[in-house]
Amino acid sequence: MSPQDRTADQAAPELTYEQARDELVSVVQRLESGGVPLDESLRLWERGEELAGICQRWLDGARARVEAARRARAEETPAPSGD
Repeated sequence: MSPQDRTADQAAPELTYEQARDELVSVVQRLESGGVPLDESLRLWERGEELAGICQRWLDGARARVEAARRARAEETPAPSGD
C-alpha cells in the first residue's frame, strides 16, 4: 500500500464489512456493464481496490478473533486423563 493509500484510508471513516462489500459489488457491476468513460473506469477501479482492502482487513480481523477464541477454548479444556 502506498503512503497515499494509507492517507486516504485514514481520512475516510472505516466502513463496516457489509457496507464495503455492497459498494464493491456496485463498483464491479458498473465496470462490467461497460460504457463507462476511461477516466471514470479508472476512478471506479481505484475505489474497488480500496474497498477490497477494507473487506480484507475485516476478514483478517475476524479470522484472528476466531483463532484466538479457539486457542482460548483449547487452553480451558482439560486434556483427557486416559484412564
